[in-house]
Amino acid sequence: MRHILIVLFAMLAAALPARAEPVDGGKAMVELISDHVRANPGDTITLALKLEMDDGWHVYWRNAGDAGLPPQIIWDDSVIAEFAPFEWPIPEPLPVVPNQIMDYGYSDVVILPFDVTLPATAGDTISFTGMADYLICEDICIPEQAPVSLTLEIGPAATGPYASEILTWRSKAPTDFDGAVSLDRGAEGWTLSLAPTDFETLKDAELRFFPYEHHIVHSAAQPATFGDAGACIALTEATDGFDTSTAPQGIIVAETSNGTRTGYRITGEDGPLLPGTCTARPDMPALVGEGIGSVGYTEGGEAGLGDETPTLGGQGFNLFAILPFAFLGGLVLNLMPCVLPVLSIKALGMTQAAASGHSAELKIHGLAYTVGVVLSFAALAAAFLGVRSALGTASLGFQLQHAPTVIILALIVFVIGLWLMGMFELGTSIQNTGSGLAAQQGTAGAFFTGVLAAVVGAPCVGPFLGASLGAVIDQPASTVFITFVVLGLGMALPFLLLSFAPGLQKLLPKPGPWMETLKQFFAFPMFLTAAWLLYVLGRLTDSSVVGWAIAGGAAVAFGIWVWQNLPKGSLRPAMQGFGALALIGGAYAPIAQAMKPPPAPITADAIIGDWSPAFVEQLLDEDRGVFVDFTAAWCVTCQANKATTLSRKDVKLAFADNNIAFLTADFTKRDPVIAEELARRNRPGVPMYLYYAPGETEPQILPEVLTPGLVIGLVSGK
Repeated sequence: MRHILIVLFAMLAAALPARAEPVDGGKAMVELISDHVRANPGDTITLALKLEMDDGWHVYWRNAGDAGLPPQIIWDDSVIAEFAPFEWPIPEPLPVVPNQIMDYGYSDVVILPFDVTLPATAGDTISFTGMADYLICEDICIPEQAPVSLTLEIGPAATGPYASEILTWRSKAPTDFDGAVSLDRGAEGWTLSLAPTDFETLKDAELRFFPYEHHIVHSAAQPATFGDAGACIALTEATDGFDTSTAPQGIIVAETSNGTRTGYRITGEDGPLLPGTCTARPDMPALVGEGIGSVGYTEGGEAGLGDETPTLGGQGFNLFAILPFAFLGGLVLNLMPCVLPVLSIKALGMTQAAASGHSAELKIHGLAYTVGVVLSFAALAAAFLGVRSALGTASLGFQLQHAPTVIILALIVFVIGLWLMGMFELGTSIQNTGSGLAAQQGTAGAFFTGVLAAVVGAPCVGPFLGASLGAVIDQPASTVFITFVVLGLGMALPFLLLSFAPGLQKLLPKPGPWMETLKQFFAFPMFLTAAWLLYVLGRLTDSSVVGWAIAGGAAVAFGIWVWQNLPKGSLRPAMQGFGALALIGGAYAPIAQAMKPPPAPITADAIIGDWSPAFVEQLLDEDRGVFVDFTAAWCVTCQANKATTLSRKDVKLAFADNNIAFLTADFTKRDPVIAEELARRNRPGVPMYLYYAPGETEPQILPEVLTPGLVIGLVSGK
């Protein structure tokens, strides 16, 4: 009987899982499991670290992204075995601050398998004991540790009940990519070109690259395109001091429409774009419309021209399908607030010209006006391409990203408003009225009226024509030129039709006093346009440059007034010079201010330091306020607060103006003094923010999530 009981107990022990009870690490239940309950000496088995996280909490992948630390097991010195690295399952992207901070990791449950080769000299059992070390985050990040242990019997191999679960998670790890991979480090950015042996593995899936190292900007978009034999992904090279010269390694994750995610290990060796994947960097935005997705290309010649044409969202895309939208965009541009008043320059002149019967000259001037508009749009295309060539990229409205250009446009619009109000007359060369149509200068005036309309309309191009131009801004120069020229033709069409259609000319109202009233009315939209440009200027520079621009406008107006009221006699030359000086100075002064190097950013460098209890006491003895940032490089919320609040110019200025010392307690590496302070304040981890008001010895503990208004109001005593 005794022997039977021994056998039964032995069988029962063999049937028990090779594991210990889960350990509560704080925000996760932690355990070590095995796919075997018994194994031979020298066998290779699989163990796994299992983490079951509380709702809303997450841990990190092998590359945590912008902030975080991956889990690890620190084995006891007594453990003798050969351990392979974790087989990391496909991670989830964890966006923390949109377009600024992106992490990679797991939520809910994760099992991290790893192979273990048992020692050939193992006895009857072998024990695995150690400490699971991991960072777990929600609004705050907490470094946790939990003891793990497992005892394995040595003998004939036998799998256990966790073998299936471990195998399931092992299948979630990426596999080697079957095909060719190439990384094109182009001037516009990196393009990862993928040509799989079986294209069905990637076709029509959503693609994302997860790097093993910090080669790329993790938070940047990764638009993908598909060709006949593969795909391309646009990546943004990291610029924060990381070494990006080596070939980036990582995984490509393909997610299908039904939610299935598959990962492939790749190495992006330098090389050209692979045939059949794409013909250009895939960073073109998609057109807005039903059924239109990401932008792609077919293999062939120059995209946008020739026999091979680009594809859009998997559908055949032809440049000629875009041109009608560009033409319509130019046509509707005539109705935009910043353009419509300028067109009164031409419309009022055409009303008088049609009434006077100069139909032949009217046609010539209609053509001259059209040439002026079209050439101006061609010049805009050339400037756009120049910016794109110099900087590697350009966007619509680029002209409004240059402060001197914005000042010039604002002054032009302001002067036009003064003219419309009747402060001065431009003459027949601009207005194209009456008998001026018969003169050569009238033809030139029509041309420059077209130029003026296009130039003043430039501020409206960016916000209005995104849908028309979005699909061609990264196309070859010829495609861009064609599209901009068609835009110009659309804008010029109404006056061109009026010039050549006598029937339409008869619809024009008869000249009369109403023309002067309407002309003055159109001055107010011009002044509003100038105000909007000053707002843009303020966002580009600062209030001092806006002030100079306003003063420059007043000086230009004064110069015009002087020239309109020149005295006769000996004072006339002096007044002419004075007026010219006011005109030139009014334009030059704000432009010179805008071109000055920006002032050094306002920081609190003089009152920044590393935290220590003694340093805090010293500062408090000096009757200074103290703000302490308990932070860590792996703390997601810390980095988010830094990006959205603590690194802001106005927040730093508030610290400096109120003589508040800004101290940093960096908990990236374990620091017993910082840990003691966190415990003393009953905080489980970072971030923690302490504010000592001047004269106070006990701090105020701030929320984990900061806002600029909260911090500025606090240190300013509001």
